[in-house]
Amino acid sequence: MDSSAHKFYPVHGFDSREHLETYFSNKPNMIFGDDFNKFPMEWLHHVFSEGHIKGDLLIDISPGSFIHHLYTASGYFKQILVLKVSEQCIMEVNKWINTRTGAFDWSHIMPYIKCLEGNSDQCQDKDNTLKMAITKIMKCDIDNENLTDPEVIPPADCVISGALLDFISKNQDDYINNFRKFVKLLKPEGHLILIGALNTTYMVVGQDKVHVFRYDEKFARKVLTDEGFVIDHCAVHKKTAESDLFDYEAIIFITAHRE
Repeated sequence: MDSSAHKFYPVHGFDSREHLETYFSNKPNMIFGDDFNKFPMEWLHHVFSEGHIKGDLLIDISPGSFIHHLYTASGYFKQILVLKVSEQCIMEVNKWINTRTGAFDWSHIMPYIKCLEGNSDQCQDKDNTLKMAITKIMKCDIDNENLTDPEVIPPADCVISGALLDFISKNQDDYINNFRKFVKLLKPEGHLILIGALNTTYMVVGQDKVHVFRYDEKFARKVLTDEGFVIDHCAVHKKTAESDLFDYEAIIFITAHRE
């Protein structure tokens, strides 16, 4: 399929529940667990447990409705603010927070947490801890310089973006401009965590083939350093899932801060 025919996430969105079921569920035929569940959570646990990234407010700005990457974060921040591009994603997360019928079941993530943190009693309460930590879910508009316009939100101690830059950027200039908007959400001394898919062009959700901006590790590093960030960690996990649903070559995890 010609890339010009791919759906563009900020314009067309995608079915957020189908996205969860395809890439984050515990179904027997779900082959992305190591890449999208295990790898990011291992690194998030590692960087948070070092004790340098913590504070009052964490802002998460990611595509779709996945929240599993925030389980570990909920132990290091008093509040978590979630920004979403679409109303459907907000509804899906709210369904989980309010334990409504049909909410996505994240219980298959708990063995990962138990393995990482080693305390089964605490793991059993992770759902409630995260639900209490998420104090607000807001719609954001990536076309605005102030993503939450007209509302002004306090700057965050940490911003996590789980691949949203990949889905809302058409080229390198787009990526850099969007990156600059994201970092406006940070305190001057705040930390940034980026999770992305390297060397990919599309992701399939249901019947839709969704555009993904193609870049490599060198580009990701250059954007950060050119914008005045110091890279603290950079890990690249080569693709383990063989599938035509998503043509990524690897997952990248980066943490950085301004000097």
